[in-house]
Formats: sequence, C-alpha cells, structure tokens
Amino acid sequence: MSRGRARRPVPGSVDIRAGALLLLLLASAVLLAAASAVLLAAASSSEAVDYGAALSKSLLYFEAQRSGRLPHNQRVPWRGHSGLTDGLQQGVDLVGGYYDAGDHVKFGLPMAFTVTMLAWGAIDFADDVAAAGEWGHTLEAIKWGTDYFIKAHTEPFVYWAEVGDGDTDHCCWQRPEDMTTSRQAYRIDKDNPGSDLAGETAAALAAASIVFRRSNPHYSHLLLHHAQQLFEFGDRYRGTYDSSIAEVRSYYASVSGYQDELLWAALWLHRATGRDEYLRYAVDKAESFGGVGWAMTEFSWDVKYAGVQVLAAKLLLEGDPAALKHGAVLEQYKAKAEHYLCACLGRNGGNGSDNVERSPGGMLYVRQWNNLQYVSSAAFLLTAYSRYLSDADTSSAGGRGQGLLRCPVGAHAAPSDLLALARSQADYILGRNPLRLSYMVSYGRRYPVHVHHRGASIVAHKANSRFIGCIQGFDDWFSRGRPNPNVLAGAIVGGPNCRDEFRDDRWNYMQTEACTYNTAPMVGVFARLHRLATARGAAGEGRPMRRSVDNIKMVAVVSKLSGQAG
Repeated sequence: MSRGRARRPVPGSVDIRAGALLLLLLASAVLLAAASAVLLAAASSSEAVDYGAALSKSLLYFEAQRSGRLPHNQRVPWRGHSGLTDGLQQGVDLVGGYYDAGDHVKFGLPMAFTVTMLAWGAIDFADDVAAAGEWGHTLEAIKWGTDYFIKAHTEPFVYWAEVGDGDTDHCCWQRPEDMTTSRQAYRIDKDNPGSDLAGETAAALAAASIVFRRSNPHYSHLLLHHAQQLFEFGDRYRGTYDSSIAEVRSYYASVSGYQDELLWAALWLHRATGRDEYLRYAVDKAESFGGVGWAMTEFSWDVKYAGVQVLAAKLLLEGDPAALKHGAVLEQYKAKAEHYLCACLGRNGGNGSDNVERSPGGMLYVRQWNNLQYVSSAAFLLTAYSRYLSDADTSSAGGRGQGLLRCPVGAHAAPSDLLALARSQADYILGRNPLRLSYMVSYGRRYPVHVHHRGASIVAHKANSRFIGCIQGFDDWFSRGRPNPNVLAGAIVGGPNCRDEFRDDRWNYMQTEACTYNTAPMVGVFARLHRLATARGAAGEGRPMRRSVDNIKMVAVVSKLSGQAG
C-alpha cells in the first residue's frame, strides 16, 4: 500500500486495469498449477525403476525367512537361530527350511513351490541373474530350501510335510528365537498319501538339479535322485496331503487336488533328465488329470495348471524333436497356456470371466486375500513366455510369425506385449500405482511399515535377548501403532484390493502379510527387466529426461508471466 496521498483516479480506469490484472493473475495461476501437476506427474512416472535393487532386496528377504542355524554370512542382522529342535520328538532332523510368511510354521507345499519358482527363474534367466551380480545369493536361496527337502525325505515313501501347528502358532505373537509353540511334525507315507506335496517337492528338486548341474554335479545328482523317488511315491500312492494331515486344511488346503502337481513334476523331471517316460506321462495323463481341460486365470502355490501348460508349450515352441511325436496333445496344452496369457492381456472375449480382472490402476486382480501372489506369478509366466516366443521367432525356418500369441480378441500379441504387461505389474508392485506406494518393503520412498510379521514387529533378539512370551508379544508389540522395529527388506506384501486401496495396519493381514511365494517369482522377472533396462541405458536412451526438461521450461515461462502480472 502507498504511503503518499492517493491520486484521484480517472473514472472507469480502475475497473479496466483491475479486471485485466485479475484475469492475467488467474490465467497464470491456472497455468502454474497445470504445469506443476504435469511436472510432478512426469517426475513420478519418469523416475527410473531400479530393478537391480529390487532383485537384490528380493533375495535378502529369503534370509529373513530362514529357520534353523543361520550361517556366518547371514545378511539380515536382526534374525537369529530358531527351530533348532525341529523333528526331535519324531527322531528326525528337520532343522532348516523357510517360514512361509509372518508366522513360524514350516508348510511343505508353499515352501516347495517357492523353491520351484526360484529355480525356474535361475534356469531361464541365468545370464540376467549373473549379470546383476546375484547368482551366488540365488543359489543360496534355492539350496536353503533343497537341503531341507532332502532332510524331510527320510525314506523313499515317507516325507515330512509340516513342522508346527497353525492353530497354536496363530494364538502366539513371538520372535522365532523365543518360540514356545508346538513343533509337532507331520508326515505323508503309504498309508497317509500326499501326491500334491510329493509332486511339488519333486518338481522343486528336479528344477534345482538343473540349476546346480554345472557348479555342483554331485549335489545335482542327489537332488534328482530324491525328485525321482518322490514322484514315484506321489504317483503310486495317490491322495491329497490335506486328507492325510488335518492340521493343514485351514491354511494350505489342496483345493486343486494332486493331478496338477503330478503333471508339473513329470514335466520338470523331463526337463531335468530328457527321458521320454516323463513326457509320456504328461501326455498320457493330459486329459484325465485336467492338463488340457482346465482353462486357467490364475497360477499359484495350489493351482499349477497354467505353469504345466506353459512348460508343455515351450517344448513345441523350441522345436524339441522328442515332442514332435506328441505334437497333437502338446498343441492342446499350448492352447490352454495361451488362454491364460490372453486372460492376463484381457483378450479372451466372452463375458469377462475368461479374463483376469484389472484394478483401476492396472493391477491384475484375482482375489482379495494376498492378491499380489497372483500378480507376481502372472508376471513370471508372461516374462518367460515372452522369451519363448522371441526364441521361436528367431529360430523358426519360415521367418517371422512363429513367435506370436494368438488371442480370440484383438491383434496377435508380440513378445513385447507380454513383456510390457509383466513390466507394468512389476512397476505397480514397486510404486507406480495410484497410491505411489511400493509394496516391496524397503524399496522406494514409501512402503508398508506395519508388516504382519512376528520377527519384524518385535525388537531384535540380538538387541534385547530378554524372553518375550506369546501374550506379551501381542500386548507390547502387535498392538502398538508404531512402525516395525526391523525392516523386512524385499518382502512383497499381500497388496491392495480391487480398487487399489490399501491399509498399512498390522491387523490387516490380508494386505500386510508377506509370503515367500509372493517374492520368489519376481526374482527371475526383476533379473530380466534389470538386464533389459541396463541394455537400454547403454544404448543412450534419454527421452524421459528431455520430457522433464521441457516441463521445467514450461514452469519457468509461466513463472515469468506471473512475475510480469505482479
């Protein structure tokens, strides 16, 4: 405000100048807001996703889930030895293995699926994992599981399926180092069969035998020996493991039955041995076991059909000579594999039930509880099949066209389309989502800090070795509102609902509990995406930076206009 005497204004001039100034200020404010919004959005979207860091953190997570006596090179400092008497009551050594999630039960079926997916990623993307400098840690993650499987397979037709009891465990909130809950062990045998568990474990061991074939041939042979025995066990004495072990039904019931696991194991044994008998098994049982009947929209620790179908399709795509005589049946497998992949792409048509749903933010959505397990497994199959198609296109004698996915709706999908969808799901997990929240713990600026995990939510045993009991854990640690004192790096939590909504609350176990089979498929995916991103960086792509510079110039221009208006 002027401190001198005000001059008498010319009639009407104030209204004109004030109106013009007001319009200019309003216009500049709108432009500034719009430019700022564009700049923020561009900065968020163009911020590079560090797949290499995500890969490293993923492998670190498995060290936090270890049970047993931890090695000297353990990289998660807040964890200590646990479960050192597992199997003692039964007279067997069941020390080791992985806790599946935020509790302390060792469930055999999801643990075996976790190792199968780690091994599959290591087989198909070995060069990518090695290029990221994570080959050694990947081998350690696989071997921690397979060492335990060998221990648990005490006789040809005996396998120890579970250690601990879910009911008592879930009534207790303790660190694994303080564990006082039941460590009862449960087994499958000839009189109490578990073909699904035996089949999945056989698949894990067969896949792992391929991984260790060069670096440790003796160990590879041992893994294959156990895999073949377990497959024979599962096939000869058929039945679901949850029919033999009632304690598992409320936690990891085998809803899909055992047929998918036996087909799964047969194809992995064929890949590991090259023996035609295993391929013939998958061909002969294709119809009766549902391998060419089930058209799937999910792939998980329970339902393996989509994985079976992709493995069978791979044989055709790579022109395996042994597969040619089974071509008719394998084509049926391939058609079902492509149904799953087209479902993920949303190109199956129909009334919508033949496609995987999407959240408004683009996340593949299967069901409410721990949906990201289905996202990660889908991302893996998309990434793997993209490579199979690319390899088929390169090697086909007839030139280009072999490596295309033919869906009922829309144009044929190229390998790049599958990879783009896999990348979008990986990016969603890592924070490119409506909440701008990374669902991998410790990755990015914002991630869940109230993860439903006993060990992470209680002060580390090494920092405070005073015993913490079951009820004390609930009262002092579970119920408190502060972030977990220990960071469960690399864990992928259950994730948001169908509307991209997420509540970071320790009570909200459907969304905040992490599981080993959420992260395992992403090891191969992150390795592949990291290698491709590195190659693009080496090629000197800088367009995202130029877009950011253009947005900065826009804001500068608008700021100048605003200054002139003032």
